[in-house]
Amino acid sequence: MTPRQAPAVLDAAFDARVDPDELVRAAMQWHFSPETGTPFWLDRLPRLGFDPRTEVRTMDDLRMFPQLVDELRRVPIEDLIPRGYGGSAEIIGVFESGGTTGPPKRVLYFADWMEREMAGAMRAMDERGYPRNVNWLSMGPSGPHDYAELTAQHARRRGGVRFAVDFDPRWVRLGLRQGRAEEIERYLDHVLAQVADVLSTQRVGAVQAPPPLLSRLARDERLADLVRSQVKAITWCGTSMDSDTRDLLREDVFPGIRVYGLYGSTMALGAAFERPSTDNGDSVFDPPSANVTYEVVDPAAGKPVAVGETGRVVMHHVSKSALLPNNLERDVARRAAEPDGQVSHSVADVRPVEEFSGVPVIVGAY
Repeated sequence: MTPRQAPAVLDAAFDARVDPDELVRAAMQWHFSPETGTPFWLDRLPRLGFDPRTEVRTMDDLRMFPQLVDELRRVPIEDLIPRGYGGSAEIIGVFESGGTTGPPKRVLYFADWMEREMAGAMRAMDERGYPRNVNWLSMGPSGPHDYAELTAQHARRRGGVRFAVDFDPRWVRLGLRQGRAEEIERYLDHVLAQVADVLSTQRVGAVQAPPPLLSRLARDERLADLVRSQVKAITWCGTSMDSDTRDLLREDVFPGIRVYGLYGSTMALGAAFERPSTDNGDSVFDPPSANVTYEVVDPAAGKPVAVGETGRVVMHHVSKSALLPNNLERDVARRAAEPDGQVSHSVADVRPVEEFSGVPVIVGAY
């Protein structure tokens, strides 16, 4: 099978200004046509109750899709490759959700999508003054998680290498769920001992870590001194950070070092850097592109909330390589005022829900 030509809007340059509704219509044709479609969606078309090729015309129409991402826990990954690639799709990797609420869900990262994702990340880092030609240290999950691949891409594309300290969030969550808090404390000490070794023997100019690990590091004066002596930028990601902790890190513990959050979801195949300016003191995140968009909704009514109100976060991913619409995330957030021209909601004060799909949410340290 040879590759088929995708609608031009699906291959538009990352920084091109595309009509979001045109993007949606093109994606519906691509993912639901027998010649180019994704087996996962073609198999589910008869039970959708509508024809996306004719009835899903706008971004708002993405709300018509039912919650199907839970089915990604058991779908063969080959069913996630659109036929339009004709067997020529380059797959960067298979990545899984954190498994917070049950068996993990799996998605594919295509090489063409990675290029778009990294173009946005590099632009965001440039706008926030992230350094180039320095090495990175990441504290976070590897294995089936996209965190390791993305942080390695960040370091390499900015002219450095990545030092990695592995961290297993599933083990931490299991330990907390089983009441083994002391064991988890020893595990986190084990992780930070490895961080100390890297910081004391290598040149590191950027750090990426989940907030709980970053807070523990900040309480260790030796480790904090090692960071202050060489690091120029810190990115926190994976779980939420309250504004008091963020301000303490920025102003008191790591003054002069750029500290920004990164909010995303494996199921959205994308992440957004914290807005440079704050909104009522909170971290604010604008969706990275028309391909990955956010909504803050009233969970009971499923309707968008007004600016300033709090609701559940829904994410949509619409691209050539994947279609993951109307995904209800495990997060609640306040809807922040959007910049002019943005096609979806901005989110602030993001934090996890206490229960998701009937399962208690234990975040742990990631």
